[in-house]
Amino acid sequence: MRVFVAGGAGMLGRRLVPRLVARGHEVTATTTGAGKVALLERLGARAVVMDGLDAMSVGEAVGTARPDAIVHQMTAIRGKPDIRHMDRWFAVTNRLRTEGTDHLLAAAEATGVRHVVAQSYGGWNGIQEGGWIKTEDDPTDPMTGTAAEPVMTAIRHVEDAVTKAGGVALRYGAFYGDGALDSQIALLRKRQFPLVGQGTGYCSWIHLDDAASATVLALEQRATGVYDIVDDEPAPAAQWLPYLADCVDAKPPMRVPVWLARLLAGEVAVAMMTRGRGFSNAKAKRELGWEPRYPSWREGFRKEESSA
Repeated sequence: MRVFVAGGAGMLGRRLVPRLVARGHEVTATTTGAGKVALLERLGARAVVMDGLDAMSVGEAVGTARPDAIVHQMTAIRGKPDIRHMDRWFAVTNRLRTEGTDHLLAAAEATGVRHVVAQSYGGWNGIQEGGWIKTEDDPTDPMTGTAAEPVMTAIRHVEDAVTKAGGVALRYGAFYGDGALDSQIALLRKRQFPLVGQGTGYCSWIHLDDAASATVLALEQRATGVYDIVDDEPAPAAQWLPYLADCVDAKPPMRVPVWLARLLAGEVAVAMMTRGRGFSNAKAKRELGWEPRYPSWREGFRKEESSA
């Protein structure tokens, strides 16, 4: 197929593009700046500079490529994690998941593209009621009244808009591999990434290679709807955070009470660490025939982060 990867120079895009090329697809991949054109070309793609927030830029790029399918991987999550002000930290990404999604879908309709695959998120943000593990039938939590509310609203927009158009939204777990956790590891080594309360909140993880392999399957099978792309072992913070610290030769994380974490880091950090809900990959395994290379973050963390 002719595949258009919006955000091809991003963390996941860099893993996805060469896989698509290796499978015989003709790939056009976008970046926001000329500095990454050479990178995309080395990965085997035709590189295009595109502003995902500019409807004309998107329309021109898609119109020139005339793809059979579009993969939406546009984000702008950079810098030191700022959970307390997540609305600011994710401000551009939120626009890419709302305005950018709409621009891509409009371009798809204008050029006759029948299938769109889009990035969503399913790490710790399952609805905070009932059991600890959620499926695609469960909504993400709206995080009403917190700094995460605009982030969750944008995620919901991606899922609703893309599935309504007959495409597929992939709820990737929290990424690791290829430096994805560098900023968190730096905080761990400074003992600035504590456990909150009893660390009962769950999170689902996914290695970038496994996220890329699932994306290829969803694309080639023209999947529709929503899929949770996570590993086999959603786990509470009390398990994965000390384990990650051990993998990177950091001291065990300190533990802070909920009231202090709320004061210092805000309500979102408390929710993630104490009430977060993970996700199940049963549907992706069953319907896409997908099997993660790293079934658990335990082996993935140990291999990837201890050798970093």
